[in-house]
Amino acid sequence: MSEFGKLKKVPLRELWKHEGTDFTPWLAANIGALGAALGLELELLEREAAVGDFSLDLLARDLGSSRKVIIENQLTQTDHDHLGKLITYAAGFGASVVVWVAESIRDEHRQTLEWLNQRTDEDTHFFGVVVEVLVIDDSKPAYNFNPVVIPSEWQKSIKPRASSISSKGEKYRVYFQRLIDDLRNIHRFTNAKAGQPQNWYSFSSGITGFVYSAVFVGKGKARVEIYIDKGDQEKNKIFFDTLNKRKLEIESSFGNSLEWERLDEKQASRIAVYREGSIESSDSELEEIRQWHVNNLLKFKKIFSLEIKRIIENGE
Repeated sequence: MSEFGKLKKVPLRELWKHEGTDFTPWLAANIGALGAALGLELELLEREAAVGDFSLDLLARDLGSSRKVIIENQLTQTDHDHLGKLITYAAGFGASVVVWVAESIRDEHRQTLEWLNQRTDEDTHFFGVVVEVLVIDDSKPAYNFNPVVIPSEWQKSIKPRASSISSKGEKYRVYFQRLIDDLRNIHRFTNAKAGQPQNWYSFSSGITGFVYSAVFVGKGKARVEIYIDKGDQEKNKIFFDTLNKRKLEIESSFGNSLEWERLDEKQASRIAVYREGSIESSDSELEEIRQWHVNNLLKFKKIFSLEIKRIIENGE
């Protein structure tokens, strides 16, 4: 019979000495893994985001819905002080998703989060997440995000009530649900789980300020894009122009010409590819469009991830 190693739980303080200077930066760097545990595609917007005289640990957004997400973290068991801050930050930012990350969650705080999920509207969700760090014998530590409080009606966000959306909105939701399911389950492209009744869906690039999107636009067109928005128009245009200098090489790798849309009148810029198609197309045509969206999202990520990293590493 094989011998088994001994599994041991490691106190968080053994790995991160200080909550603000050690644990919060680590959580920011691993926000994608936290999002995966919650079924969200999270992009970090700001660390230590100001709310009056206080500072929220992490401000993020769910790329699939553009909802604001606030994240408060603790190296210890949850306490009343952080619960008060959590509610303050949720109100200050008008957050739709509220996440409390800690080493353990007290029963009374678990009950409070569950009560909030029951009493708030369908667009507000509270999560309690325990961070577990485990070792086997003398192995390297491994972490796990374990959601112990999930909105009791979390499935409502996966499939909205039919009365709450239009028939066209439902068509979009069904289309993008199939799209993200394939991207997640087959291609490991995303952590997202919930299609939304809207004409677009965005996915993390892993680098703040750059997202990949599948879109239905006006005049019967479908689009795949990389959208550049670092919150600063000048920076956006510099990144766009730097990529545009490699237009020939990028399009050669892509195997097709692209639309280079600097969008001088707007803060953001985009690089995109288009085809004919709308959400009102036939089922067979929608299947073709969905596969086109998938294939081009994969190509965009493969090509532009390398290009963006090169620019950042070279300080261009």
